[in-house]
Amino acid sequence: MRITSRGRYAVTALLDLALNGQDGPISLSEIADRQGLSLRYLEQIFCNLRRQGIVCSVRGAGGGYSLCECATRISVADIVAAVEGQMELELQDASAGPVHQALVAEFWTGLNDCMRDYLETATLASLCACANRCQPGVENPADTRAVP
Repeated sequence: MRITSRGRYAVTALLDLALNGQDGPISLSEIADRQGLSLRYLEQIFCNLRRQGIVCSVRGAGGGYSLCECATRISVADIVAAVEGQMELELQDASAGPVHQALVAEFWTGLNDCMRDYLETATLASLCACANRCQPGVENPADTRAVP
């Protein structure tokens, strides 16, 4: 499994959106400034996220992006798949001898399955809860908020 900077940026940006978007849509420039990310790169990423129904956009003054669903329903796997495409293990090393190739392939497939399960279990809400534990006194509005 390979998660590129595109997937990592998407997760980071959506975590920011979940933590800061309780009062309305958030502009990408705000997210880019807070997270130190490229605005142009975020625009490309959010285009994919919008197409996949993860974020909704609002045009005009005061516009920006918001989550289309409650953060408890958006898994990290959903986010990564929206921007990376199919999440499959990349088996690039076929240097094992013929006797061991099946065993090595089974090992990497099992690791890929574990990683996929972990990403499917982690949600934006669970990441928000983790972020809030690191910053005492901050509420977690993403746990219960559903955005139309």
